[in-house]
Amino acid sequence: MSLRDQISLRILLISLFILILGGTIAIWQARNAVSNEVDSSIKLALQLIKMTVGTTKSNETDWIHGLSTLEQTRHLKIQLKKPSGSIVNITRKPLTKQQDLPPSWFVKLVVSHYPEAEYQISTSDNNFMSLIIQAKPMDEITEVWHETIAFFSSILLLVLLTFLSVHLLFNKTLQAIQTIVDNLKAVEEGEYDKKLSDFSTQEYGSIAKAINHMSDVLAYTQKQNQALTQHSLQIQEEERQHLSQELHDEFAQSLTAIKVMAVTAGHENSDSKKLTSSIIEICDHLMTVLRSMMKQLHPLMLTELGLKATLEDLLNHWESRTPSTTFELQVDDAVDKINKTTIIQIFRVIQESLTNILRHACASQVTINLHIKTKPRVLLVLINDDGQGCDLNKVSSGFGLQGMAERIKLLGGEFTLQSQPEQGMQIKAKIPLA
Repeated sequence: MSLRDQISLRILLISLFILILGGTIAIWQARNAVSNEVDSSIKLALQLIKMTVGTTKSNETDWIHGLSTLEQTRHLKIQLKKPSGSIVNITRKPLTKQQDLPPSWFVKLVVSHYPEAEYQISTSDNNFMSLIIQAKPMDEITEVWHETIAFFSSILLLVLLTFLSVHLLFNKTLQAIQTIVDNLKAVEEGEYDKKLSDFSTQEYGSIAKAINHMSDVLAYTQKQNQALTQHSLQIQEEERQHLSQELHDEFAQSLTAIKVMAVTAGHENSDSKKLTSSIIEICDHLMTVLRSMMKQLHPLMLTELGLKATLEDLLNHWESRTPSTTFELQVDDAVDKINKTTIIQIFRVIQESLTNILRHACASQVTINLHIKTKPRVLLVLINDDGQGCDLNKVSSGFGLQGMAERIKLLGGEFTLQSQPEQGMQIKAKIPLA
């Protein structure tokens, strides 16, 4: 069921409840109003009779003439019962038209039991007559019926106006929602340049601003990812070019030299001892070059001895190249038990951070801390240096920092930077462990 149908159904049910409750209250009030009106009319008629006839014996002609003033009394039927038993109607029959009468079900709901009043009159010849007063509230019920019809007509009109207002409001709301959905579909397809216009409704305006901001962030992130991908491909090509150059310069030349020496060794007058020594030297050089290339591609120590030993070897290498910088390493032994995918990514992050520090920070002290925290089980990586630092709000992240952040995000972790000018930099990573 759509949102419009749900709201319309709720409004309909509430309106029906209001109509039923209003009808019940209207009938109850009508019943009380008719009863009070009849009681008042009976009391008024009795007062008029007492004032007209009095308590003393009067001439019959006089008080009959006085009773004629009661013929217009509303809601009552007044009859005079003579000693002979004949009945004389004092009041006239109501002039209510048949088509104006309320329905019988309404009359049954409104009418209650009205007691009959009787008043004794003593005549001058010591005879007694009775005035019989009966309730005839049909004209009052008719008035209440018309008031009730007007009341329910007003409620129905209000309900119709409410439905119309809700319908118009929902048309406007659904149009705004459809516009937002279409924009989100465009964003899903990568069309980040499409923007939502301002809405007259404040809430939709806030949603539009949030979606537009999200589109801008996605567009910026997409550009960053494209640049990072292009940079990664460029690095990959450079590494392949470097590897190809190394193979050409070192292996090809060395293998050519070995081949020439092998051919020379086949001659009778060749110096076999000298040729053998040269071939051994060339093979040793090739093995050194091969180890260097393998270390650049993937350090075997990381697989064989673990992350801690590999980092110690890496820091020893940097200490030998930069004696002005002191390195400190603190690693929990349990780090080596982490899965290989996480270990290689952490190693690359630390390797890249050390490269950045030694290139740009001019630091004298570098501290690396790897600690496993429980509840929840996460790996905390902290890299601190006391270098020149920078203002992160004014300096855009380079590809090195972006690459480190992407590696941590791929592991489902959090990557943060903290730095101030002349106060060094702190790189913090938090990686969840299964």
